[in-house]
Amino acid sequence: MPRATLDKDPRDVAVMFDAVARRYDVTNDVLSLGQDRAWRRATLAALGAQRGETVLDLAAGTGTSSEPLADAGVHVVPCDLSTGMLGVGKRRRPDLPFVAGDALRLPFADAAFDAVTISFGLRNVPDPEAALAEMLRVTRPGGRLVVCEFSRPTFAPFRAVYTNYLMRALPPVARAVAKESDAYVYLAESIRAWPDQRELGLLLKDAGWVDVAYRNLSGGIVALHRGRRP
Repeated sequence: MPRATLDKDPRDVAVMFDAVARRYDVTNDVLSLGQDRAWRRATLAALGAQRGETVLDLAAGTGTSSEPLADAGVHVVPCDLSTGMLGVGKRRRPDLPFVAGDALRLPFADAAFDAVTISFGLRNVPDPEAALAEMLRVTRPGGRLVVCEFSRPTFAPFRAVYTNYLMRALPPVARAVAKESDAYVYLAESIRAWPDQRELGLLLKDAGWVDVAYRNLSGGIVALHRGRRP
């Protein structure tokens, strides 16, 4: 299977995720030792979406992160570059308005959403700051952003163990569960190359978001960054 490189060509990224779409959610659950569920709950709590609000769930994949929002009465629009992922989600939740879209050229009007959230997807965009600016464009003034993304463990000895797991254990486990390992080699490489918590916070500020803050989850394996459109 062709896999994306750290150049992150959108076509390569889409093809890679199309190929793993069918078992993507199960594989993530196994690789994260179930922590992905807690991360999703924390993201929803940080977003604080209320019934009747309109939310863009970017890099929504199969819609796992969109489902609880819809069930709570939020008007959620799941959007992803991978039509394969969207297809899996649409078969499971035909009531959700899945949209194919590129984070660098979002197919939505200015100020269309009360809030935007993106989980584990910003890292796959070739120009994260431009994507953050696009998210700002489609968010109403005063609206909010929550980014859930892999980050840098804060405890140095654990960071070394974690990095070793990423590069050595993750691809073989992915091969056993998903019958594909190439996508998860890319996953490990992209996590290692990704900015740390402070650097990502600066990217949000440079893109125009204000009141930027973050908190660590699972010792910094994941970080939640928040911002507000002025």
